[in-house]
Amino acid sequence: MVAGIIIGASIFVQPSEINRHVPTVPGVLSVWIIAGILTLFGALVCAELSSAFPRTGGVYVFLKETLSPAWGFLWGWAMFWSAHSGIIAASSVIFARYVAFFVPLDALGIKLVAIAAILALSFVNYLGVRQGSRLQTGVTIAKVVAIVLLLVMVFAGGSPAARSSAPNAPGAARFSEFVLAVSAALFAFGGWHMVTYTAGETRDPGRTIPRALLIGCLTVTACYVALNAAYLYLLPLDRVVSSTRVAADAAQAMAGPRGAAIISALVILSATGVLNGVILAGPRTYLAMADEGVAFGWLRHIHPGFHSPDRAILMQAIWSCVLVATGSYRELFTRVIYTEWLFFAMMGAGLFRLRRRPDYTPRFAIWGYPVVPALFIGASVIVAAIQIAAEPGRAATGLFVVVLGLPVYYFWIRRPHADH
Repeated sequence: MVAGIIIGASIFVQPSEINRHVPTVPGVLSVWIIAGILTLFGALVCAELSSAFPRTGGVYVFLKETLSPAWGFLWGWAMFWSAHSGIIAASSVIFARYVAFFVPLDALGIKLVAIAAILALSFVNYLGVRQGSRLQTGVTIAKVVAIVLLLVMVFAGGSPAARSSAPNAPGAARFSEFVLAVSAALFAFGGWHMVTYTAGETRDPGRTIPRALLIGCLTVTACYVALNAAYLYLLPLDRVVSSTRVAADAAQAMAGPRGAAIISALVILSATGVLNGVILAGPRTYLAMADEGVAFGWLRHIHPGFHSPDRAILMQAIWSCVLVATGSYRELFTRVIYTEWLFFAMMGAGLFRLRRRPDYTPRFAIWGYPVVPALFIGASVIVAAIQIAAEPGRAATGLFVVVLGLPVYYFWIRRPHADH
């Protein structure tokens, strides 16, 4: 589940965003390695917290129990308005970009196809969790096949690209540019925490989830570094930077239009898997919030025939479609990064607070405490701060939406319970 959620369609697009900031081969590969290490540190923090609170809800539960219910509410609020819905919107745009390999689409066409994908997969999950999980199994296999196929093609028949653009490439990237590149890479690692949403339904979660997080994150990091090495081997650096479908372009450089078509089809399946998994996971948090009286009571509704949180799925689909219609891909993924990583920093702070409790005896204790969680908190703040500083206007709007959740929360909990 960890590898299946993390390995999404963004690895077939995101390298172009990273190479814009770090235009050297060693720099690019170091970006992916550092992003993998940061993800592993975060996964270790999550692993200890999930062993302490083996309940469905993940980050929402961790923040609520270690800091305050208000922080838990703000995470759920930010999930809906920005982070989680933003992942759905950005992944649907990747899906549409690769559909455009087969059917010519302009900018409007890409947005319409992305919206259609969100609505179709939301309908699949509306029909019930069994349908959604079956689809998830199939497309997870497809995305692993996509990566293995591309790597086999590289090793079997690839030839190195001409490096004529290298002499014109700038030297070492500035620190801020390097951090922006790491931020873009972290989007491709997104979703590592979602396995903790299912802790309450996992057998022996105190042992199973930490192992899953560790093995999954290491596996994904190895896959991502190998894939980026393949892209940079097959394509000149300036081609990688300008590409919106870097995996298809790499396959075409090696095997012609047929290779690009095969990879594009597999990326479409991979994007379908990401969309389906995130669409399936999100409504469970909104349902839990409604059960606890911090969201509209009607979001608790379960479809009598399909047994799915139908109204939560509908609301998530509508807002994700609005985000697609009103934002570009870059706006969508940057909004997700700075929002999520600010909350991840607070999650790390919550672990320090939890460790001070005299009766606290975790089933799984993070390795390298307190250094690892301290490094994770510091890196999270730096990543979010530089991302915000790079686009302060847009970031201010996104952060305003998150902060707006605080007065909403205090207004909500003061309402009579019958009105929730």
